[in-house]
Amino acid sequence: MKVIGVVGMPASGKGEFSKIASGMGIPVIVMGDMIRKAVREAGLEPNDTNFGATANRLRAERGMDAIAQLCVPEIRNQDAPVVLVDGIRGDTEISLFRKNFSGFLVISIDSSFENRLARIAVRARSDDFTTADALHNRDSRELGWGLGKALAMADLHLVNDGTLDEFTKNVQDLLKRLGQGS
Repeated sequence: MKVIGVVGMPASGKGEFSKIASGMGIPVIVMGDMIRKAVREAGLEPNDTNFGATANRLRAERGMDAIAQLCVPEIRNQDAPVVLVDGIRGDTEISLFRKNFSGFLVISIDSSFENRLARIAVRARSDDFTTADALHNRDSRELGWGLGKALAMADLHLVNDGTLDEFTKNVQDLLKRLGQGS
């Protein structure tokens, strides 16, 4: 099985990348779903504060690769030649995936702060916010988890500062070039 990871700053386009890959028949494991599940199980309100606190707690208890640890069995349970992991936040997660999956490939998605903030304003997820200060805070929290190092470890880079149609075409072309899409 070939495993591909996607990394990027909040609202850079990881979720869109995953939707496109899923539309091409590639199963997607969303790391954030592991945190959302833990928040639900704890009976907490699904918001940015609780997601961040839960992610921090899991990392404090189990190590900086805690979320990746939760994903490994989910990936192994997939009956597919290619699986995509969405939402890598740190270098230790990449290291864990590379230990568990030979040839693990990391794709970073780069997007400007302004475009990321504009996307957050329209996507309306329960953990979203609409101020630049809140995005700066979230960026800082995730950089503290090793996101900057993870971005630097990427094998391939995509820029997502154009239209959704342009990004969709770029992702499809990349996955086809890698021999991963139909």
